[in-house]
Amino acid sequence: MKKAMVLLLSAMMISATVPVFAAEQAKGDKNECLLISKECKTEVDSIQQKIKKLQAEIKKGKKVYSADELKKLDQKLKDADDMLDSMMKE
Repeated sequence: MKKAMVLLLSAMMISATVPVFAAEQAKGDKNECLLISKECKTEVDSIQQKIKKLQAEIKKGKKVYSADELKKLDQKLKDADDMLDSMMKE
């Protein structure tokens, strides 16, 4: 009886944490560094790498990002493209 109670309590505790992990995973799908420059102190990308990352994030679309966030990413992509173009002219 004691083992069954411990197993039941363990199962309840584990099942209670599953939604928290799911929420964290959904939150983790967003690239906060590209979106709002959060948690990217150690990331140093070339312009080409940043463009590829932005394109990949934009492809995720509304499943991951809100309309406002997609606009921000589009603007950042445009800025990066413009910067690359200006560097290529020189």
